[in-house]
Amino acid sequence: MHEKRYPSVREAEELLAEAEPHNPGPWAAHSRHVALCAEKIARASGGRLDPEKAYVLGLLHDIGRRFGKGQHIGHMLCGYRYLMDLGYPDAAKICLTHSYNTKRPGDDIGKHDGLPGEEEEIDAFIAACEYDDYDRLIQLCDCLGGAEGVMKIEDRMEGVRQRYGQYPQAKWDANVALFAYFEAMCGRDLYAVVRGEEA
Repeated sequence: MHEKRYPSVREAEELLAEAEPHNPGPWAAHSRHVALCAEKIARASGGRLDPEKAYVLGLLHDIGRRFGKGQHIGHMLCGYRYLMDLGYPDAAKICLTHSYNTKRPGDDIGKHDGLPGEEEEIDAFIAACEYDDYDRLIQLCDCLGGAEGVMKIEDRMEGVRQRYGQYPQAKWDANVALFAYFEAMCGRDLYAVVRGEEA
């Protein structure tokens, strides 16, 4: 096990760069924008969050997509196992928690494309784990970082709804609550924070 429970910025960037050619698509650009949003919020958090850790966790939250196209629910467990094998349990955890902001089974969006028993494995993990502010931060930034850059949270969620045909209201409301939580933590307009505007 590594001394740190997540990789360095350099190693995380190398992991994403190595993964992208395995499954080219907008997910890698999205991951980079999620990472930047997470880093900026952490910098504005008054010392409550580590910007390097926030960046790394955002960068790797979708790393399971390296294992092939058509990965919806399956990408979370693939990413978790991959990063656990590398010795990074904090980063691995984010691969599962980023899609479950209400901690309810079925809170995820997309096709259930895992092997038999894998959905139950994810549900058991989510039910047992304690969320911290890094889990919450990446859940939020997953709704702020699009492939092209920072998005309004409602626009991002509506885009997901159109892509997958549904978006649970409880999940929508939880994301709006996360936005308010981190905006209060930062003490200023959160869109200004993630866009890098001066206070």
